[in-house]
Amino acid sequence: MQTRRSFFKTLGATGTGFVGATTSASASSTPEADNSQLAMLYDATRCIGCKACMAACKRVNTRAGALEVEQAAFDEDALWDAPAELSGKSRTIIKLHRDEEEWSFVKQSCMHCQKPSCVSACPVKAMHKDPVTGIVQYSRDTCIGCRYCQIACPFNIPKFQWDKNNPQIVKCDMCISTNLRDKGTTACAEACSAGAILFGRRGDLLKEAHRRIERKPSRYYPKVYGEHEIGGTNHLYIAGLPFEKIGLPTLGTEAPATASEEIQHTIYKGFFAPVALYAGLCAVAVRNMRRNGNGDPEPSGEDPGAADESAKR
Repeated sequence: MQTRRSFFKTLGATGTGFVGATTSASASSTPEADNSQLAMLYDATRCIGCKACMAACKRVNTRAGALEVEQAAFDEDALWDAPAELSGKSRTIIKLHRDEEEWSFVKQSCMHCQKPSCVSACPVKAMHKDPVTGIVQYSRDTCIGCRYCQIACPFNIPKFQWDKNNPQIVKCDMCISTNLRDKGTTACAEACSAGAILFGRRGDLLKEAHRRIERKPSRYYPKVYGEHEIGGTNHLYIAGLPFEKIGLPTLGTEAPATASEEIQHTIYKGFFAPVALYAGLCAVAVRNMRRNGNGDPEPSGEDPGAADESAKR
């Protein structure tokens, strides 16, 4: 007779074998980056901190991206949009990193990874990557609000609208339904007068980044951030300081999503696994209720009359 404990043992063994087989099949080496995809290059040495890119992003994408003005604490008249961090209201910001001797501006927005962890973690494919453009997009109509994408992202980019009755995830989508569609470039790149943000094909931007570093080696840290990190990103950085000093995480070249995507999307495909699990639990509960008389305690085998006689004595 199968008990609840034996049921879970069987389920666990089956799940372990399934996951193990899937991992073995999917944990291959990280594929080569696709340099034909759309990308952006941010040159921190050219950024002047004017935040025109932030204003352009919000102006162009307020409606499509459900963005809002963020009032600063000092601005009682609400004259300026002054987000301090990425949030459910802002998907592009410029920050200043400095210590006693060095300083640098840095742009923060979605990295549009070649193998995005947010896409891998999403059980319903609300996060998805266009195979041609490489843009990581979000579908609010598909999203179930689990926020796995937030946990999975190594750059801490996706933000959830906690203050909304009908919330969604907010992140850069390279203006795919706004500026990119209408003008062929992102709003932030179009607005940048200092040439700190470039838009184009990933391969062309990598060449430009290395060209700048080679021409002025004393100006740049000798590396292009995003060229190899976690399999490569389509948001590339060059800077005058080590990248960890301007808030970019130190990451390896392996893409975690390479191994996890097949597991997550296979287990949750059509919600088969959760439905099967809850169906099994329901079956065990119903069977036990019927066996025990609709929830009555099981008889202990002791004669109640004998117990009363013993108590009287």
